[in-house]
Amino acid sequence: MAATDRSTPCLVALLAGAGVVHFLVPRPFDKTIPSWLPGRARTYTQVSGVAELLLAAGLANPRTRQVSARATAGFFAAVFPANVQMAYDWRHRPAPLKAAALARLPLQVPLVLWALKVGRNADR
Repeated sequence: MAATDRSTPCLVALLAGAGVVHFLVPRPFDKTIPSWLPGRARTYTQVSGVAELLLAAGLANPRTRQVSARATAGFFAAVFPANVQMAYDWRHRPAPLKAAALARLPLQVPLVLWALKVGRNADR
């Protein structure tokens, strides 16, 4: 299997794993929900977990892969405010934790690009 052939299953696994973790251990995700959003943080955690599971399923199916890849790129962009919230909330934590929170911010760019690449490769 070529490296590009592994890209889609790896993205599927990342999304499915993250989706499951949103339900198994929701509190850390709840804490990243920006306080200015209306409603309960847990609702956003659960909705994003369901979204990740649905996106993983869509990417796993060759018939829906292209549209799911675009939706995944949009999802990765949409959760960026949660990463900003985490970086802000962790600004006074020990240096390694603060660094991890700050490192998540630019990580969204390669995730978006990865999803778009999976979508482009869906036609092949």
